[in-house]
Amino acid sequence: MLKAVNRVLLGLLGLGLFALGGGVLLGGLDLQRHWGFHMPGWWPFRGPEDVVLGTWGRARWREDDWWWPAVIAVLVVLLALLLWWLLAQLRRHRLGQVLIESEGDAAARLNGRALEDAIEEEAQVQDGISRAHVRLTGRRAAPAARVRLLLKPHAEPARTLEQLSGETLAHARDSAGLDRLPSEVRLREVRHRARRVA
Repeated sequence: MLKAVNRVLLGLLGLGLFALGGGVLLGGLDLQRHWGFHMPGWWPFRGPEDVVLGTWGRARWREDDWWWPAVIAVLVVLLALLLWWLLAQLRRHRLGQVLIESEGDAAARLNGRALEDAIEEEAQVQDGISRAHVRLTGRRAAPAARVRLLLKPHAEPARTLEQLSGETLAHARDSAGLDRLPSEVRLREVRHRARRVA
C-alpha cells in the first residue's frame, strides 16, 4: 500500500514539476514565437518578460480577511501530510509477516513480530549478551534480520557472534522454514564506571 502511495505521489509531483518547468522554459526562451504555436489564454508565461508571480498576483487578496488564515491553514495541512509521509517511510522497513512454504499450494504466514521476539529472547539467554533488539526487513518471501546486541563487559564479541549465527539465527531460519536468513549484527558494549582501587 505504501509503495503504491509513494509511486502515485512521486509521479504526480514529477508531472507537475515537468509541466511547470516546461512552461517556464517555453516562455523564457520565447519558443512559442520561434516555433509558431500559441499557448492557452490562461497560461501565465507568454514571453521572456513574464514573471512567475507578478505584483497584481502577490497583492491580489492581501486586503481580504480570509487570505492569511487560509494560507496558514493550507501550509499546516501540507506540513502535517509531509510529516505523516516521513514517519511512514521510517516505519515501513519493519516486516509484518513472513511467508512460510507449506505442503501443497498454500503458503502459511508467520507474524514478523513473533519471530523477532523469539530471536530476541533466545539471544538474551546467551552468556555475555545484556540486551538484544531484532528487526526483520526485506520481502515476506525473503526476509533479512537486523540485530543489535548490547554486550556485557566480560563478553567475547567473536564468540558471541559465532554463537548467535550458529544457534539463534539458525534456529529461527529452520523454524520458519527459510532457505536463508541474511543478517546484519551490530555489537555495542554496556558502559560501566571504572572501579576505584584503594
